[in-house]
Amino acid sequence: MKYLLVSDIHGSLPALEKVIDFYRQQHCDMMCIMGDILNYGPRNGLPEGLNPKAIAERLNAMADEIVAVRGNCDSEVDQMLLDFPILQDYVLLVDNGRKLLLTHGHIFHKDHLPHGRFDAVVYGHTHLWELQRTKETVICNTGSVTFPKGGNPPTLGTYEDGRIRMFRLDGKLLKEIDL
Repeated sequence: MKYLLVSDIHGSLPALEKVIDFYRQQHCDMMCIMGDILNYGPRNGLPEGLNPKAIAERLNAMADEIVAVRGNCDSEVDQMLLDFPILQDYVLLVDNGRKLLLTHGHIFHKDHLPHGRFDAVVYGHTHLWELQRTKETVICNTGSVTFPKGGNPPTLGTYEDGRIRMFRLDGKLLKEIDL
């Protein structure tokens, strides 16, 4: 299976449309969303094309292809609009014996890993993309498709057959690591 790894949409319909286009062009099977889907958050400005209702409609149309976790800007009210679960703090994705911990990043992240062994820890939250191997695991921060920080472009990733790839939202490959 091929998984799209994305975080921090923050209510931007134009960003989500590009994510869905990338998802289709890459022939992904599942979209893994690491939180902050509908709400832009009080520390961010208003995103371009803020439209949480339309985002919910677009994602609900593909609900059977989505795995998501709760971000610090997601709430029970957001869950009421979405037809797939978003309120868990993490999901353990097991693919061909490889374990990927999917989380938002406000609880678990590279400086605070959960107990256990994981081949990769995938998160967002900081809006700064990162892909690196540590002594413990592979760290993948997907950045943000709406509010990238640090002069970075909007970013997202894919996981397939033991390989994580990070891309700019326009499709340019930035980095890849084999687990």
